[in-house]
Amino acid sequence: MLRIDEYRSIIEDQLQMIGGMKRPEGLYEPVKYILSLGGKRLRPVLCLASAGLFGDYSPALMPALGLEVFHNFTLLHDDIMDRSDVRRNHETVHKRWDDNTAILSGDLMLIKSYELISKSPVGVLPQVLEVFNKTAIEVCEGQQFDMEFEKTTDVTEEGYLDMIRLKTAVLIGASMKIGGILGGGSLRDCSLLYKFGQDIGMAFQLQDDWLDVFGNQETFGKQIGSDILNNKKTFLLISTLNRLEKEPRKQLLDWLERKDYNADEKIAAVTQLYNEAGVSEIVTRKRDDFFFRSLENFEKINGDQEIKKEIENFAHKLMARAR
Repeated sequence: MLRIDEYRSIIEDQLQMIGGMKRPEGLYEPVKYILSLGGKRLRPVLCLASAGLFGDYSPALMPALGLEVFHNFTLLHDDIMDRSDVRRNHETVHKRWDDNTAILSGDLMLIKSYELISKSPVGVLPQVLEVFNKTAIEVCEGQQFDMEFEKTTDVTEEGYLDMIRLKTAVLIGASMKIGGILGGGSLRDCSLLYKFGQDIGMAFQLQDDWLDVFGNQETFGKQIGSDILNNKKTFLLISTLNRLEKEPRKQLLDWLERKDYNADEKIAAVTQLYNEAGVSEIVTRKRDDFFFRSLENFEKINGDQEIKKEIENFAHKLMARAR
């Protein structure tokens, strides 16, 4: 049985080979660059661990890499749409090169992700592709909702939670379900893995939202306050709009409407309004609701007990992270 850290090491080694230099360099170098920036490798690690719950993890290796390449493809395009300059404490691809390069290199990564996922064993390939195709569409739907939310203040907490489910959580759920399928898990266990992964993804994104405001930029790996500057309709912003009295709510709406402002001043002012509304506690409570529900589903899953414990410990570390 391999441990989580060993799965991550395997993924890192394989990704280096995927990011190897080819021509034209202007197409492949950004792929190598984004894959070299590290990250938690959450999706491929959980895919391999889910396969290992029921048997040999090795049939899941190429699909797990495909899931990570797909995830990083979405980051390239998301950073263009959000005009983000920093990713994992480094320049984003569109900032280091340009928008056109980031778009085309991202397209290449999408194609590569399908190539890798298609290396699943023939007997389960249709099931794997069905899960992945549905998830890829949902991720695009989530991104569209996210962009639409930027143009309105009429976003409910429920609408936001559905958006992050599509944009973030379903890919984590799918990674675990695909791993379970490739490891030979039952339909019931694969379904429970999906529910566990999706709820972990919800908790993970709510933690990410919290860190974007209340975290430390050096450890978080990207600009603190970027969601505020981009008027992102996060759970914190929506909850604050719902809870502030008339005058402070007017101040918050004024910051959302301003086109000309000092970035540091806006971040400080909006953060203060978040504190007035007490939303830090609200979002962490909602995060914990998803997290504990995920553990309830995970407890029902059969499989290797040592790997189950590894996955559970991994989930706990995610919720305690500072980045």
